[in-house]
Amino acid sequence: MPAQSPPPARGTDRSPWNWLLLPAVVVPLLTFLFNRDEPRLFGFPVFYWLQMAFILLGVACTTVVYRMTRRRD
Repeated sequence: MPAQSPPPARGTDRSPWNWLLLPAVVVPLLTFLFNRDEPRLFGFPVFYWLQMAFILLGVACTTVVYRMTRRRD
């Protein structure tokens, strides 16, 4: 039986672009940003529309990091 070679080693993913994921995690944890009722946008308190903005921030950060760090095999 022939000896099996180990799978090719994957390089580490230590791209500086990964730091862009940090704001998507930290910013929603800053409760002072949305711990109030005003201002209202289309009748919705700041909490609700700011949560939607956090989702857009997370999607934007994740998309940029993915596009900048994907391997072009």
